[in-house]
Amino acid sequence: MAWYKFEGVKFRLADNTFYTPDFAVLLTGGALEAHEVKGHWQDDARAKIKIAADMYPLRFVAVQSLPKKAGGGWKVEAF
Repeated sequence: MAWYKFEGVKFRLADNTFYTPDFAVLLTGGALEAHEVKGHWQDDARAKIKIAADMYPLRFVAVQSLPKKAGGGWKVEAF
């Protein structure tokens, strides 16, 4: 990772509708990614990240914490 910024970018999805990922991440190879960190998903948040991934030419990554009863750790999902 070469650089990151918390809530550093905002993506316009439609009139008065925006998606702001938790982190904009610049990888050392020059690729820009949008990272979202979730404890759990709301339906509108999942829809917004999917729409943004279809509209913009970068990788969108979501990381969700798993409960201890499910083994703990993280679930990583790319859009």
